[in-house]
Amino acid sequence: MTVTASLSISPVDDSDVDFDAEVAAAIEALEDCDVRYETHPMETTLEANGLDAVFNAAQVATEAVDARRVATTLKIDHYREESLAVEEKVDRVEEHLDGEARSQ
Repeated sequence: MTVTASLSISPVDDSDVDFDAEVAAAIEALEDCDVRYETHPMETTLEANGLDAVFNAAQVATEAVDARRVATTLKIDHYREESLAVEEKVDRVEEHLDGEARSQ
């Protein structure tokens, strides 16, 4: 079983907060979680062996942000029938594209 998730965390309505530093704190907190992760401009992709690890990672990362208000978005793909790594998901699409799934 593989759980893949898209996690986006950001401080909200707080002009005294360094946005980039707080996002970095959230990402750093993922090091203590049982997930693989890769950060992109709009979100961080998580991969874990179970839902509990994904939910824990989202909570730990949210709590790492030092702001009065924090917005967290979590989108989960729970693949229950087989293990499917995030790289494999991209590879399957790229087979149909006959190339990379990004602009050249």
